[in-house]
Amino acid sequence: MTRKTKSEGPQFVRYFGPLLDALRALGGSGTPDEVVEQIACDLALPDELQNEVLPSDQSRYRNQVAWARYYLVRMGLLDSSKRGVWTLTEKGRATSLSLDQAREIANQVRIYQKQQRTKTDTPESVVEQVVEDARTAPETYRGEVFDLLLKLPSGGFERLSQRLLREAGFIQVVVTGRSGDGGIDGHGTLQINPLVSFKVVFQCKRYAKSVSPSHVRDFRGAMTGRADKGIIITTGTFTAEARREASRDGAPPIDLIDGDKLVDMLEHLELGLKPVTNYEVDREFFAEFNS
Repeated sequence: MTRKTKSEGPQFVRYFGPLLDALRALGGSGTPDEVVEQIACDLALPDELQNEVLPSDQSRYRNQVAWARYYLVRMGLLDSSKRGVWTLTEKGRATSLSLDQAREIANQVRIYQKQQRTKTDTPESVVEQVVEDARTAPETYRGEVFDLLLKLPSGGFERLSQRLLREAGFIQVVVTGRSGDGGIDGHGTLQINPLVSFKVVFQCKRYAKSVSPSHVRDFRGAMTGRADKGIIITTGTFTAEARREASRDGAPPIDLIDGDKLVDMLEHLELGLKPVTNYEVDREFFAEFNS
């Protein structure tokens, strides 16, 4: 493996241009999963790179793409206004970046942030800067949530998954928790409309490892003839091979919820995570009363 030199800067910079290209290929916007898969496809990233994990058990590759997004938002190339969807701005649609240009952008953002920290700011402007950083930076609370999830007992993680599926719109969600049941931990029903519904079985894997394609195949074997769809929920990650196996043509579909997506769902449903409201001072309002 080539060692990164100091002049090259952080590794996530290499994804600036590919992230913009991926969003253009997706029509200008996409979910984080769609974006990281598009980048991996465009760059033909090896499975070994996609399967690397950080000490926090998060995907290193996905973490680097998230940091790339943060910098592109700061430069006005991506819009961060809608959660769960990454969108190109007009400026972003017209921008293509070489690696050297990406490094220059990263340097500009770091210089700006350093200036903001050293500048003598009013309390209000300091608060505004902190709020803006909180809106766009990869969320710092996610590591704490991962730690809490990993400390749950197996039965507790199964009940949390049950609650998550219920909040997401599933009905008749039951945790079986039986050993020797082919890895099936529960089942439920997804009611699409009064006439259409899907029987779903799910498996919960609370551990800090990557789920392999053999796990996916074993689970599919257990669900065949018992459900229309399968879901695997894990606090860890899925290898690139496991993701391909889950969406293999001609096989019963299996949805994969890794640790990152699990935290995204908890955040979206406000389960275990409380939103914080911040206020920004409207100086123009008060200026009206100065005369």
